Amino acid sequence: MRSLMKVAVPAVAAGLALAGCANSSSSGGGTSAAAAGNNLTQLPAVTTIDVPKDAVMPAGNGKATCPSTTTLAYIGAETGANAQLGINIYNGVQLAVDQHNKANPGCQVQFKKYDTEGDPTKATGPVTQAVNDANIIGVIGLPFSGESKATGKIFEQNGLAHITPSATNPTLTQNGWTTFFRGLANDNVQGPAAANLASKLGATKVFVVQDDSDYGIGLAGTTIKALGDKLAGTDKVTTGQKDFSATAQKVINSKADVVFYSGYYAEGAPFDQQLVQKGFKGVFIGPDGVKDDEFIKQAGSASANAYFTCPCIPGELIPSFAKDYEGISGGKAPGTYSVEGYDAATILLTGIDKGDQSRAKLKEFVKTYDANGLSKQYKWSSTGELEALPVYGYKVENGKIVSVGVISQ
Repeated sequence: MRSLMKVAVPAVAAGLALAGCANSSSSGGGTSAAAAGNNLTQLPAVTTIDVPKDAVMPAGNGKATCPSTTTLAYIGAETGANAQLGINIYNGVQLAVDQHNKANPGCQVQFKKYDTEGDPTKATGPVTQAVNDANIIGVIGLPFSGESKATGKIFEQNGLAHITPSATNPTLTQNGWTTFFRGLANDNVQGPAAANLASKLGATKVFVVQDDSDYGIGLAGTTIKALGDKLAGTDKVTTGQKDFSATAQKVINSKADVVFYSGYYAEGAPFDQQLVQKGFKGVFIGPDGVKDDEFIKQAGSASANAYFTCPCIPGELIPSFAKDYEGISGGKAPGTYSVEGYDAATILLTGIDKGDQSRAKLKEFVKTYDANGLSKQYKWSSTGELEALPVYGYKVENGKIVSVGVISQ
């Protein structure tokens, strides 16, 4: 059992969760999901979070030495429709590298980034470019399941270890890859957690809508299975879709009190907005791909009905991390998977500090790693799945995303 310490913050800090774009005048028109006019139970926000006392930090002991060419890379979305999810990770990685280099004058690790736009059809180019750079010995990414599926073989052929802080499709660890490590719970865990969140809210009927991504399809499947007889109906939408009126009407006709959207915020936000415009009075639940301030910005006041599931720790409730993160993000609070990106980078930096400074050695270091990060214990199975798999719940309250605590672990 891991050793934990509880971090307490003033109640106002919870209201600052993921503050980035949520101060838009169109954001958060309602108080919370309870304000949507339904009879569901409102889950209270939490203001404390348990983090490991013995979490490994990127600074190490300050005595590391390494060649000046030693390089880590982030590969993932920096632009594109869902870019913010990638930027959250990149900022976490940048913070870890900065803290490491400040503490270790003898080991100044270089950091490169490659933009995939989150698009599986565009990801192979940046990944190929990165693996061809012999100085890159470890990678944080890729953020999305589709692009991870499209590029996993390239990493494997080049022996380059990569830790994804956010790709959750369960099949990614079923390809025989030895270089792929997942830094969070997969959708076999998040799907049941979404069903559990709906139950905690008192839902009796849940309508599931999925997009056409590998992520959306996989997560919808595990959620539908976990819902059992609470499933009110299903429908499918496509990436880039703008008009959701037909699907919204199906939800309303089903008399569901909760709709679960399995996809990303670029489509989840207008879908929720159109649901509310059609008179939906229930709760909208989105997964980690929807949980971002951009959802609130784009959905406007309709976002007041939203809850989220995420295998990600609320970094804003870790005061020291939040302060340091804001220093490198232009004042923005930690976002979805910021902590997980930080932890993934810390693991690779720790291996470098211990002298594992080639691709082969760093991969072996990650395979046998067993220590706490800020978010969880990191210990992988032979397929690259973690043993510790917490899932957190979140909601929109007063135009901000706040945590409602652990909903599955």
